Amino acid sequence: MNFYQFLMILNAHKKKALFAFFVTVITTVIVSLILPKTYSAQTSVVINYAEQDPVTGDRSPVQLMSSYIATQVDVISSQSVALKVVDELDLSNDAAWIKYYYRSTEGKGNIRNWLADSLLDNLTVTPSREGGVIILEFESNNARFAALASNTFAKSYIETNLELKIAPSRRNYTWFKVQVSSMRKTLIEAKKKLSEYQREKGIISLDKRLDVKKAKYSQLSGQLVTSQTELVNLESKINAIKYEDMEGSSSELTTDPIIMEIKTSLSRVEIKYSELKQRVSSNHPSYKNVQAEIVSLKKKLNHQLKIAISQLKTRVVVIKSKIKEIKGSLVKQKETLLKINKNRDNLDILTRDVEDARQILSLATKRLSQIDLEGKTQEGNVSVLSPAIKPIKPIKPNILTNIVLSVFFGMILSVALALLLEMVNRKVRLAKDIIFSTELPVLGDIKFSKISNK
Repeated sequence: MNFYQFLMILNAHKKKALFAFFVTVITTVIVSLILPKTYSAQTSVVINYAEQDPVTGDRSPVQLMSSYIATQVDVISSQSVALKVVDELDLSNDAAWIKYYYRSTEGKGNIRNWLADSLLDNLTVTPSREGGVIILEFESNNARFAALASNTFAKSYIETNLELKIAPSRRNYTWFKVQVSSMRKTLIEAKKKLSEYQREKGIISLDKRLDVKKAKYSQLSGQLVTSQTELVNLESKINAIKYEDMEGSSSELTTDPIIMEIKTSLSRVEIKYSELKQRVSSNHPSYKNVQAEIVSLKKKLNHQLKIAISQLKTRVVVIKSKIKEIKGSLVKQKETLLKINKNRDNLDILTRDVEDARQILSLATKRLSQIDLEGKTQEGNVSVLSPAIKPIKPIKPNILTNIVLSVFFGMILSVALALLLEMVNRKVRLAKDIIFSTELPVLGDIKFSKISNK
């Protein structure tokens, strides 16, 4: 078929082709006008990942920023944040949403969870390729609700991020408070012993001149304080790891890249598991694979936590042994000092005990205050960069785009219809059609003339 034959076929079926074309375009326009409009609102949040912590003064390593941003994207898309949005907007008591819930589920399941999943279906979270900006885009048939939901998701995420940050500190505060109370009692007892000894021996002033023996004793006491302080810190870390619940994020482990990587992977797989749980049955291969992956990751995490605890316990044993050794040296040094000047040395020992107890208490109290501040902080490292505003124009349906596409596809459909009709009822329109169909030569043809019809 040459181009001229093609034009002849189109001309022969032009009415039907044009009808198909106009039907396609008009149907597209009508459908575009009938379809409900969809509005999109965006909220941008910025994460100050490497900023200095206002309490500890520490800075997070920049190398782990990509993993941290990926984790934050998963947090935003989690059901926990979505449930906060449901409660913040009070959707579970909204008549329209309740009606939609019963129409969609016939009252099965929990309405809050269903609302949270519905909101997440309309939420798109996009991190920037470079930097700490995350864009939350929410789509809805209601322009005002789209902006409100997008801003509420940002607010709920900021609250959740802060809760995850301060939860470990709140757990450690109780344990540290007990330790500080015990240390305070030790200091009181040490002061009491010193006062009783001074009163018993009639000592009013303290002689600060120290010989070589006393200097050595002071050095050993300093080593003991350092070792005891290190022991307290190690026991604190062990206690913090024991409180680890696989879902949280212990402040003692934030610098461990292996544990952070496992947690990030576990968070992603659990979100995938939650999605599969709603879409497929428990016997589905994907469901079982994800389930097995979760179990494997949890085993790895437990294994890493056990390794961390084992390493810390090993250090504790070494330090305790060192403390025991230092205490033994101190006992021997005390006996030597007693031989030199029993009364004065006993006074120095009691004074040192008071100073040691005071120093340990000071360090522990400082750490307790730091943990308390961490648990009470109301400022996170996430802030809203640009809040969502009520969109003016809908993103769907795009009538102009739909019309252009309908014209394109209408032309294709009309041409296809003309060719199909020609194939169903093939007619001779040119001399070449006779040659093609009969393989016989054409001797002549009679031209159509309007004059001959008169």
